[in-house]
Amino acid sequence: MLGTRAGQSQRLPGELKLTPLASQPPLIADPPANRLALIDAIKGLAAQLIVLHHLAFYGPMSDAALELAPGLIAWLYDYARMAVQAFLVVGGFLAARWLAPEGVLLTRKPLRLLGRRYLALVRPFIVALLLAIAAAAFARSLITHEAIPEAPGVMQFVAHALLIHGVTGIESLSAGVWYIAIDFQLFFLLLLLLTISRNRVGNWLLIAALTIASLFYFNRQAELDNWGIYFFGAYGLGAFAHWSSRHRQAWLWVALLLVTAIAALMLEFRPRLAVAVAVASLLAVSAHTHLLSWPRSRILGWLGKISYSVFLMHFPVILVVAAVVHRLAPGEPLPNLFGMLLSWCLSLFVAAAFYHFVERPLRHR
Repeated sequence: MLGTRAGQSQRLPGELKLTPLASQPPLIADPPANRLALIDAIKGLAAQLIVLHHLAFYGPMSDAALELAPGLIAWLYDYARMAVQAFLVVGGFLAARWLAPEGVLLTRKPLRLLGRRYLALVRPFIVALLLAIAAAAFARSLITHEAIPEAPGVMQFVAHALLIHGVTGIESLSAGVWYIAIDFQLFFLLLLLLTISRNRVGNWLLIAALTIASLFYFNRQAELDNWGIYFFGAYGLGAFAHWSSRHRQAWLWVALLLVTAIAALMLEFRPRLAVAVAVASLLAVSAHTHLLSWPRSRILGWLGKISYSVFLMHFPVILVVAAVVHRLAPGEPLPNLFGMLLSWCLSLFVAAAFYHFVERPLRHR
């Protein structure tokens, strides 16, 4: 069931200036000097929608609370998961900003960069997996429910650590972790395309071609949803949204891709793609008009900063709270609705602790 979708800068020898941020995944917070308020806001709000979707999607609390808020829970179940499209577009935007801010790859050591990226993703992910396994064991000791993962085997854990759990069809150990593998695949694809050509126009041609292919073909093949090419349409739109702020001619590329995306929607309407087009348009306009520093909100900035930790830690919290509530008040709507709200609040508290004690220290190793 869990497999269901829903530092300082340094100059390297012979290279342009490369920021260490290039090794960080989009979900991970930037250092304060590099943070963009709008990006933080999008990441923070999208992460909350993902938490709420999983609260609605996985029982038993949502099953019992459904009669008290049927419309809200149904909406969260069906539509809140589309917030992942915001992460895909933001991921492309930030990857382009870090890897090739002017459209040409900065580093001459792409494999080294890919390895750093992998470690930045996987180190906190493994810690979160261990906590999720412990939470599932605790939940199984109290209740029996299909949403609780079984005890993992060695190969299942190894597949997660290698980020191949999705493509190998191995059941996920925590909700939403398919996206971490997809994020790494998308980064690899962009890095590969930027490595093939050292010419800006050549890079843009390759990336635009894969973006269009994804919009019209790959994103319409449901069996490919464990592969990065399925999602590259949104990722490519995000990358060109960044480049449009650096080069006038890139606006023509953005306009072309947005028109192409609308044509793809007319061919087959996909709400998830409509969300990606909206977010990419917002970022392109904001980057061109210097509105990326808006809105200035400490709360949204904080939510954006801890968004990766929220993504990693919310499901173990949901498992523990759901098991306790179901054991104490099985099937009772009001206690289970309260349990859902409690899970949401505790997810933020636990994620903040995880960010300060796990994610941030591991990032600087």
